[in-house]
Amino acid sequence: MSMVTLTINGQKVTVPEGSTVLEAAEKLGISIPTFCHDPNLTKPGACRICVVEVQGARNLPASCVTPVTGGMVVETHSAAVLEARRTILDLILANHPLDCLTCEKSGACKLQEYAYEYGVAGTTFDGERHDYPLDDSNPYIVRDMNKCILCGKCVRACTEIKGQHAVDFARRGFETKVSAPLDNPLGESECVFCNNCVTVCPVGALSDKQLLGKGRAFEVEKEPVTCTFCDAGCEFDVVKRKGKVLGVAAKAAAVGRPLCLKGRLGLDFIHNPGRVNPPLMKDDNGQWVETPWEAALGLSEVVAKLARLKD
Repeated sequence: MSMVTLTINGQKVTVPEGSTVLEAAEKLGISIPTFCHDPNLTKPGACRICVVEVQGARNLPASCVTPVTGGMVVETHSAAVLEARRTILDLILANHPLDCLTCEKSGACKLQEYAYEYGVAGTTFDGERHDYPLDDSNPYIVRDMNKCILCGKCVRACTEIKGQHAVDFARRGFETKVSAPLDNPLGESECVFCNNCVTVCPVGALSDKQLLGKGRAFEVEKEPVTCTFCDAGCEFDVVKRKGKVLGVAAKAAAVGRPLCLKGRLGLDFIHNPGRVNPPLMKDDNGQWVETPWEAALGLSEVVAKLARLKD
């Protein structure tokens, strides 16, 4: 494999030929903001928040789609780059609700994070704003298109990972929006509730309905588990707060398999009042009695029972 050496912020780095500037910067531990980029999806280079300054270039290219070349000299946080990123954030906020106090994504929103990092407190642009109605027609997903920044990650996740094509871009210019076919509600689309779109959304446009109002990102913890409802072995995260299970969440796009309805609805069994928690085994009189896990899972006991059944 051919390797390429370039310089980023005064540091030399060698990466495989065909790598992007963003990937090279990540190898050095340099953080570059992104909205539309996801390593598991195609690279549209649409949001432009990841622009960098390349010596000799006529403009500020998007680092997520710019391939490295030998001897390239890159600055990721020059004065020109910082000004461009602040302007991009300013333009996004010009048509974005500033309701971070009540937004479900607060604490895990990239727009909120970057606005804080680059000191963009509001917008300096005046103009028309969207006023889309909240779409809660889907049993598992709530969509607020007023918060959508048109990064397209939900469209690509639905198409490239699931192959469902439930949503796509519609209209043009200021009226552009992510929409189900014929601009119908998401609940009337071909959505199969995998929630990969919710996982990749960088802002509060898409929310998991079962987790609404139960805790912010910084208040919950996620535990990776493997679903046992069938032999597919899907991986997902159990979302907990103060030791109590609140819901389940799909893992990062293209990791494991997306959640099916078995894994999503199976959560109801956890808090079912009729659920049997300790293991039960029949005694010599045929009565079910509580048994320690060590005894219930003991190999000798299992072998003995199988031997009796065989006899």
